[in-house]
Amino acid sequence: MVVTSLAPAARVDGDRSGRRPSVPVLRNPAARESSRLVAIDWLRGLVMVLMAIDHSSSQFNAGRVFTDSASIYTPHTPISTAQFLSRWSSHLCAPTFVFLAGTALALSIHRRTQAGESAWSIDRHILLRGLVVLACEPWFSFFYVGPHGLLLQVLYAIGSSYLAMAALRRLPTGFLVALAGAVLVLGEQVSLELGWGPPETTPLVAMLLLVPGRRGGLDFGYQTLPWLAMMLLGWAFGRFLVGGPSARDVIRRLAMTGVGLLGLFAAVRGCNAYGNMGLLRDDSSLVQWLHVSKYPPSLSYTALELGVMALLLAMFWAAAPHIRQRKNGVLSVFGRTPMFFYLLHMPLLSITAHGLHLYRRLGLGGVYLFAGLAIVALYPLCGMYGQYKAAHPSGWSRYI
Repeated sequence: MVVTSLAPAARVDGDRSGRRPSVPVLRNPAARESSRLVAIDWLRGLVMVLMAIDHSSSQFNAGRVFTDSASIYTPHTPISTAQFLSRWSSHLCAPTFVFLAGTALALSIHRRTQAGESAWSIDRHILLRGLVVLACEPWFSFFYVGPHGLLLQVLYAIGSSYLAMAALRRLPTGFLVALAGAVLVLGEQVSLELGWGPPETTPLVAMLLLVPGRRGGLDFGYQTLPWLAMMLLGWAFGRFLVGGPSARDVIRRLAMTGVGLLGLFAAVRGCNAYGNMGLLRDDSSLVQWLHVSKYPPSLSYTALELGVMALLLAMFWAAAPHIRQRKNGVLSVFGRTPMFFYLLHMPLLSITAHGLHLYRRLGLGGVYLFAGLAIVALYPLCGMYGQYKAAHPSGWSRYI
């Protein structure tokens, strides 16, 4: 999950016609340096809260539903609607993290280029950021699965995608969008060609790039290629913002994209065949329609989550001018410090669950209670860290 620093948002200025718009306009690098993209902070803050709920469930929930892959779900198994929806709401998190990481990267590189930074210096920064993110994965894995294995999750996906972006960033944006689309559409067929099978027998190259698998104590939960594709789409959005569109154009583009992606989801899920990574609908219930494959991310999963994300971002973008923007608001604070929150919330939940002997012994009420307590406990820490990070933009904190 990691989106570190984002380029700032624009002030409310007049558009080219001289009229004062009802929504903010992205105009030039100087304006973007004045404040942050508030709507993006809000969205990241929201998904941090959803993630805390899901990870609280992983520690406290006795009835946790975890059936997000064809390899771990037996068809026609009864699924609790409440438990499923609690888990399903967190599906928004990882695609949003990765997409916005790509957006942040595009804005950051543009800002660095405009400041006269050399191409090699920018590459070095991207590579170092990717290595730092990768190095943080064992920390998170330790508190998630314990000391007897290493689970490669979203930090592995984002870190490895950053490494790839050091080279891919030089290619035309249109080509990268086409490449991302090809990976998401053809990934299922390619994974079958690579020999996707039981986790213990899946070829190593397939586990690294496309599908889950295991080798001893090493568990590949996230793979590079599908998440890199989402980062490339976020990169394209960031390049669109660099062009200085009006906020109306941004909202229109996001809304159209969201509707289009949800239409694609409906088509793929409705056909109930290719594009679902083998996790097909058992029936026409809402739960089965939403029961999409995250491990690995199917075309239906990606279209659904990025579609919802685009619509939420459009709504936040439209609402931002009409809502008092408080730097100490919960969503804003967490949205500015997502990596810091990510690295602290799991140890807090895990230590609490095991220390109180409540590991997977509670219901959903307990899940939400402890998620709320974790959010309350981390809010002031994230606020202080955000202030430190803002005061030291060139220090170590730019990587966390």
